[in-house]
Amino acid sequence: MEFSGKTAIITGAASGMGLLSAQQLAARGARVALTDVNLEAAEAAAGDIRRQGGEAMAIAVDVRDYAQVKHAAERTLEKFGTIDILINCAGGASSRVFGCTGGFKDTDIGIIDWGIDVNLKGPVYFSHAVIGTMMEQKSGVIILMGSIEGVAGFGCVDYSAAKSGLMTGLTKSLARYGAPYGVRVCCVSPGPVLTRPAMAKMQTALGRAAEPEEVVDLILYLCSDKASFITGADFLIDGGRSCIA
Repeated sequence: MEFSGKTAIITGAASGMGLLSAQQLAARGARVALTDVNLEAAEAAAGDIRRQGGEAMAIAVDVRDYAQVKHAAERTLEKFGTIDILINCAGGASSRVFGCTGGFKDTDIGIIDWGIDVNLKGPVYFSHAVIGTMMEQKSGVIILMGSIEGVAGFGCVDYSAAKSGLMTGLTKSLARYGAPYGVRVCCVSPGPVLTRPAMAKMQTALGRAAEPEEVVDLILYLCSDKASFITGADFLIDGGRSCIA
């Protein structure tokens, strides 16, 4: 898979699968814009990519703030000239981020708002900010990140609801909207991934969690010309967890 001459924006790019996606795209010739709320970590990652001979820039973005999202898209277009790929990796379960131990009824509504804003509105905002450019180019790929919890449900209700919305409603609606202009939209929905040690405890039919590279390989495939006839689909990569949950 080759991405020379392509520009990719990756959200949540300072760590985890966002960082790995940026590194792998850059290694295959793409220009990458690493966006993250943690600018220091994003700048360090972009610097590492540049030292390896790649083209990379870091931009501070809180995906809940459309002005920041729009600014990131504009800066990327100004510096690199195109926006060919958007990978929406920013997200997380609000219950884990805020250390909530109670159930849904006891969760502060501000925490629920955070979960919906980051996991659903963030991808909607970024997709809105870039799809016009892609339509003008007559090409582009948007990758959304779902989750097995969007299929099976989860104790963190806002997270499951947001991921389910991405996996069906946003993926299919954007795919229909972008298709006449050559813009493809797909969703990748992982089961447990070893970006955190706790993921190893989640059961799968294959008896293990995924390595981050296994998920990123699928993301890169869907971004590549090898997947040129694929749009509007959600790809569950869960080691068979959905078979036993």
